[in-house]
Amino acid sequence: MQPTDRRLANAIRGLAMDAVEAANSGHPGMPMGMADAATALFTRHLKFDASDPRWPDRDRFILSAGHGSMLIYSLLYLTGYERPTIEDIKHFRQLGSPCAGHPENFELPGIEVTTGPLGQGVAMAVGMAIAERHLNAIYGDDLVDHRTFVIAGDGCLMEGVNHEAIGLAGHLQLGRLIVLWDDNSITIDGSTELSRNEDVVARHQAAKWHTCECDGLDADDVDRAIKEALADPRPSLIRCKTIIGFGAPHKQGTAATHGSALGADEVAAAKRELGIDPEPFSAPDDVLTAWRSAGKRGSTDRALWTERLESSGRKDGFLHRINGKVTDAWLKPYIDKLLQDLKPVATRKASEMALEAINAALPATIGGSADLTGSNNTKTKNIEPLTPDNYGGRYVYYGIREFGMSAAMNGMALHGGVIPYGGTFLVFTDYARNAIRLSAIQHARVIYVMTHDSIGLGEDGPTHQPIEHLQSLRAVPQLDVYRPADAVETAECWALALSSERPSILALTRQNLRPVRTEASAENLCARGAYRLKSSENSRKVIILATGSEIEIALDTAAQLEGQGIGTDVVSMPCTERFDAQDWDYREDILPDVSNREILRVSIEAGTTFGWERYVGLHGLKIGIDRFGVSAPAPDAYDYFGLTPDKIATRITDFMKQRGI
Repeated sequence: MQPTDRRLANAIRGLAMDAVEAANSGHPGMPMGMADAATALFTRHLKFDASDPRWPDRDRFILSAGHGSMLIYSLLYLTGYERPTIEDIKHFRQLGSPCAGHPENFELPGIEVTTGPLGQGVAMAVGMAIAERHLNAIYGDDLVDHRTFVIAGDGCLMEGVNHEAIGLAGHLQLGRLIVLWDDNSITIDGSTELSRNEDVVARHQAAKWHTCECDGLDADDVDRAIKEALADPRPSLIRCKTIIGFGAPHKQGTAATHGSALGADEVAAAKRELGIDPEPFSAPDDVLTAWRSAGKRGSTDRALWTERLESSGRKDGFLHRINGKVTDAWLKPYIDKLLQDLKPVATRKASEMALEAINAALPATIGGSADLTGSNNTKTKNIEPLTPDNYGGRYVYYGIREFGMSAAMNGMALHGGVIPYGGTFLVFTDYARNAIRLSAIQHARVIYVMTHDSIGLGEDGPTHQPIEHLQSLRAVPQLDVYRPADAVETAECWALALSSERPSILALTRQNLRPVRTEASAENLCARGAYRLKSSENSRKVIILATGSEIEIALDTAAQLEGQGIGTDVVSMPCTERFDAQDWDYREDILPDVSNREILRVSIEAGTTFGWERYVGLHGLKIGIDRFGVSAPAPDAYDYFGLTPDKIATRITDFMKQRGI
C-alpha cells in the first residue's frame, strides 16, 4: 500500500531533526514546516531524474531559504541521488561532509545554486528562468522545456533584492518561475509582526505576478495551488501557510525552532506526535521505496528527451553550449585589425569594440546593464533586447537593479548554456557586493563590466569616484579583477574572462587612453597578470607597477627618469590574481627580490594605496589616493592628487635621494 503524503513528509522531518540534533547546530524549523509542500512538489510536479542530476532539461529547484538546508539534503537522499548518503547526513555541518550548513552547489549534484544569504535564491531563480526562456527560443520545446521552482521564506521576501528580482521577473513575464513562500510568520527575532506590516501578496500582484494561497501542511492543497500556478502565464507566488517546527509539541510555531537544535526530549516528543520511528536517521522501508520511486519519475521524460536530442541534428552544438565551451578564435584577427588603426580610446569603448567581435563569435553571450547602457557600452549592434516578445534576444535591460542584475546573472551562468555579462559603474559594485561574492563562491562565470573606474570619471565627484573598490574586490577569493590599459589589453582581458571557470570584473575607464601596446604578440600577455611593458634603457634603478589609466602616466614618468639616467622598467599589472598564480621564476623576473636600496619599486594607481606593499615592499613607494575624490574635470583631478608624470618623477627622485639609492 502506498504510504500517505504525511508519512513521506515525516521522513523529511525525522532526518532534519536528527541531523540538527547530532550537529547541535542548524535550523530544523523550516524543513519541518515545509515538508508537506516539498513532498507535493517532488512527488507530483518536479521534473527530474535522480540518476542523472545534470540532465539539461530537468526542472531547477532552488532552496532560497538556505538555512533550512536539511530539507534539500533529505530530499536528495530520499529520492535516490548518489549523494548525500545517510552517513553524509549523519555528519551534517561537519568538516568534510558535503552537507554543509547552507547548500553549496559545488558540493552536491542536485544543489543548483549556493544559498544562505536570504533573497538571492529567488533572484538567481529569475536568472535561471531567463536562461530557460532564451534557450527555448533557440532550441524549441523539444530540447528546452522546463521550469524553475523555489522555496522561499519570510526573510527572502523581506530582503531588498527580492523587490528587484520580482520586478524584473514580472516585467519579463517569466511564467516558468514558481515560488512557494513558506509563510510561517516567524523570523529569528520572533513574530513577523515585529518588523513587517506590508501586504506581500499585493506587492507581487503589483509586480505582475500571479498569486494563490494554500495550506502548506496539506500536500493535496499544495498540489492544487501548484496546478493553478502552472496554468497561469505569469510568474507565480504560492503562499503556503505553515507552522515552523511543525510536530514539535512544545516549540512549534515559535522562533525557538528556527536556528538551534530542538533538544533530545523535544525530538523524542515530536517523533511520538508524528508517529515517526524513534531510531535516529531511519525511514520505514515502504516510505523509502516510495521516495525512491519518486526519484525515478522523470526517467521516461529524460529517455524521450535523449531520443529527441539524438535525432535533432543539433546535438553537438547544444551540448557544446550547455557545457560552456568557448573559443578565442576571434581574438587574434581582432587584435591584428586593431593594431592597424591605433588611436586613443576609453577602455569602456574598447570593451564595446571587443564585444562586437565576441558577440558575433559566441552566441552564448547575453549582455545587459543596470540602466547605464550608453555609459557602460555593453550593447553591441548585432544583438537585440531580450523581451517577452523576443526571448531570443541577447540584451537585458535590468533597470536600476544592480544587486538583482548580479544575482540574476549568477542564476543564468549556473543554469548553463549562456554566458552573462552586465554593467554598471565600478562604485556601484557596493550595491552588488554580496552577489559578486556568491559568484566567486559558486565558481559562476559571470563577467562584470564596471566602468568609470577612478577619479578619471571627472565632475560627478566623490560619490561616483571609486577609491577603495579595486583593492576591496581584489581581496575576494576566486574573483579575477582586470584593469586594462588600452584596447589591446581590454581584448585580452575579455578573452581571459570568457575562458575562465570563475567570475571576472573588468574595471574600465570613462576617459580616453592612448595605445600602449602597439605591436602584435604571440601570446596573451595579460594572461600572466603582469608583464614588462617597457624595459630599462639605463642601468635599472626603478620598477614602476601600474594598472589601467595610470600605465600611460607610468610610461611618461619613466621617460623623464631615463632622461636623468635612471633606468626604469614599467610593468603593466592588469590582474594581480593572475600574477600571484605565476611560478616563482616568472615573478622573480618581473619583480626581482632585491633590496630597495638597489632597485626601487613604485606603484601607481588612481585609488587607495592599501595593499600595494605586497608588490613594492614595505619600503617601496606607493602612489595613489588615500582619501575620497573631488568634483573636477579629470585632468584637474589627476593634477590635484599629484598623478602626473612631472609630479611623480619628482616624488621618485626625491624618495631615492632620501633612501640613498
